[in-house]
Amino acid sequence: MDQQDIPILGNFYTKAEVDKMIADALAEARAIDEASMRKHNREATIISMILGFTTLALFVDGLLRILGIIPPFMDLDVDIIDKIVDRVENDIMPMLDRLPGR
Repeated sequence: MDQQDIPILGNFYTKAEVDKMIADALAEARAIDEASMRKHNREATIISMILGFTTLALFVDGLLRILGIIPPFMDLDVDIIDKIVDRVENDIMPMLDRLPGR
């Protein structure tokens, strides 16, 4: 009578069967890990592209508003070109006119 046939003790696995089950479980775990990493990398790439495009768009919008190319939004005028021209005309040009040899 084989030991595996004893009803009280139940069924047993051989060392080869246990090794095969462990190898199969490791292979399945690696496959699941690779699939989850692929999914994570794809989703992280998409999120990074969306955030990068949004940041770039907002930067360009702000730059164009500061330069006065795009009109003010909700009466928030951040145009600095007129202020720079006024400062140069009022502060710098008189100092340049006072220089000798001019």
